[in-house]
Amino acid sequence: MACIVQLPYTMQIVQDRILLVDDDPDLCELLVDALCDSGHTVDAVPDAEEAIECLRCRDYDCVVADIDLGGGQSGLQLCEYVAANRPDLPVAIATGAGNTEAAVAAIRAGAYDFVTKPISLESLEIIIERAVSHHRLRNELKRLHRASSPPVSGGPIIGTSSAMREVFDLIDRVGPSDASVLISGESGTGKEMIARAIHDRSSAEGEFVAINCAAIPAGLLESELFGHVRGAFTDARRTRLGLFRQAAGGTLLLDEIAEMQPSLQAKLLRALQERRVRPVGGDAEVAIEVRILAATNRDLAERVAAGAFREDLYFRLNVVRIAAPALRDRDGDVLLLAQHFVDQSPAASKRGVYGISSGACRLLRAYDWPGNVRELENTVERAIALTRSAEIAPEDLPGAIRMFTPSGPVDRQRRLDQLPTLLEMQRNHVDRVLRAVGGNKTHASRVLGVDRRTLYRKLEKFHVAT
Repeated sequence: MACIVQLPYTMQIVQDRILLVDDDPDLCELLVDALCDSGHTVDAVPDAEEAIECLRCRDYDCVVADIDLGGGQSGLQLCEYVAANRPDLPVAIATGAGNTEAAVAAIRAGAYDFVTKPISLESLEIIIERAVSHHRLRNELKRLHRASSPPVSGGPIIGTSSAMREVFDLIDRVGPSDASVLISGESGTGKEMIARAIHDRSSAEGEFVAINCAAIPAGLLESELFGHVRGAFTDARRTRLGLFRQAAGGTLLLDEIAEMQPSLQAKLLRALQERRVRPVGGDAEVAIEVRILAATNRDLAERVAAGAFREDLYFRLNVVRIAAPALRDRDGDVLLLAQHFVDQSPAASKRGVYGISSGACRLLRAYDWPGNVRELENTVERAIALTRSAEIAPEDLPGAIRMFTPSGPVDRQRRLDQLPTLLEMQRNHVDRVLRAVGGNKTHASRVLGVDRRTLYRKLEKFHVAT
């Protein structure tokens, strides 16, 4: 078993674990002490062989390794091992100052970053913070991928949030029935995908047909829906069945139903009640057997109250209602969807783009996505076209996303200024423990999980009166 040098320290705010690999015991002790003081848990080993044994036994958030190690393997070989066996684990390589060739070799070996010797504790902290954040975001993406198996048979919808779970549950329950469903939600939330999932969940043998009622002039929409006979109007050179009959035995989605003209609403209501349609210019009615789904980004109840939509048609369509949640209300789904769009992009595969950097992930999660999933997909497509690396970086994202602040920079900075620093929190905790034990430093060191020497050093550092 590897011999691990680990300084216990209970006043940790950041619960991450760092593996330090260096054959200089004095430097190791200095770095372990400094990193523990900053709230990290640190395991230190002298060579690559013991580091590999540690990696087999436990999980780490970051590895910091010297490029020149004692034993049989170098820091570069350790980095290659991690890249091959733990590709999501970031490794920072320590190299001599000015040794650019070693730094380049480290990056080629799979290193996340490098730090030059003599090591600046401030620079090392910044690198570790970035690496830990990167590691945790990658782990979250993996967790979301594992969890994203929505209970919709054959459905392409992706999501693990509670809001999407409710949608999946409704799809699963209403799918096998023939009830009409009204799907509401903002533009870009995936209303048509929900409609397709309902159709896929049903036992319908006919096809899924969709029409955007807002995209077709009112004079032509009736013909599109109900069909027409030859000669019914100018340019009607042949008979057209219409989408109701085309979707026979299947599902017809009336998208943007709120934009339908009142005169056509009356004809649609009669077709739904009678289960029959009359083609434009025709004399005979034709029986239809089709399931109707409707979608809208407007509040139909408000449209009814305003007299712009028929109340009887509203109740006919709104047998079951499914509300497609906005992306900003789908906690955790943004990164899952973004990575899915990368994975499914032919351009990403062609250009060797496989993921999203931790910095870009933070920006994607902070943004409020007024255009919802459609805006996210377009953003990822744009970033893939612009990026110069294998991961989408912050600079590849649009300015609106990079500059976005949820409540404005002034309010945000004011809230940040009110937060205590890590040093202040540690000082307050030491002071509180000392008061609780009546100033007994031996007892206080046991409660804090540090030895007396470490406690005295902290008291001097925090200027705590003794």
